[in-house]
Formats: sequence, structure tokens, C-alpha cells
Amino acid sequence: MQVDKPELIKYRLNRANETLDEAKISIENKRYLLAANRIYYASFYAVSALAINHEFKTSKHAQLLSWFNKNFVKGGIVEKRLGKFYLDAFEMRQESDYEDFVVIDKTSIDEKIKLASEFINKISELVNLQNH
Repeated sequence: MQVDKPELIKYRLNRANETLDEAKISIENKRYLLAANRIYYASFYAVSALAINHEFKTSKHAQLLSWFNKNFVKGGIVEKRLGKFYLDAFEMRQESDYEDFVVIDKTSIDEKIKLASEFINKISELVNLQNH
């Protein structure tokens, strides 16, 4: 099935925002490991929208992260602190999903949710700028 590129980009950005909402609900319910997962995936969906916009395709999360850092963080388009957030979110999700006895405290997850919101807004801004 052929998918319209602008529709797919819009879908991924919407998915990013919905997933961010899921993270917020998880935090309200003190489910910090689940919130870590949703924070990462919200960021992933946003970056995947950006990748679609740039005709970059991969099925690997680490490859997408590397592409993003090379083209947007190192290029000065996205602030280094937001690039670091995306890397931290990736690592936090890996740890929380696959390691045992992982503890994530409320203070760190509250900081991550704020950065996730800022990150998704920045990616949305980039996609919208590039499509006009």
C-alpha cells in the first residue's frame, strides 16, 4: 500500500504527541518505568517523522539516533542538550525495558518529560519549516 508522505509525517507527529500524553499519565500513576518507555517512543516517533521528511529509511533505532545526531545535532540545527536528551531517553528505555532492578525516580522522570515535550516541539517545527 502506497502511503502519502505528508500524511505519514503527520501521523508520526500525532503519534509522538499521543505517546507523550501516555508518558504523562504513567507519571501521574507513578509508573516511571513505563513513562521512560513512552518518553523514548514519543521522541522516536517525532524523529521518524523527520527522517521520512528527509527520505531516510531504517528499521534500527540506533541507526535513526545516529542519523539524527550526525545531521541535526552536530550540524547545529538542534541544540546539543536536546540531542543528549534523545540519547539519554534511548538508553533509559533500553535499561528500563531489558535490565532487572531498574529504579527511576520522580525527579529525573519529571525532567525527562519536560525535555521530551521541548524535543517534540523542536522536531515538529523542523518538519513544518521544511515542508513550506
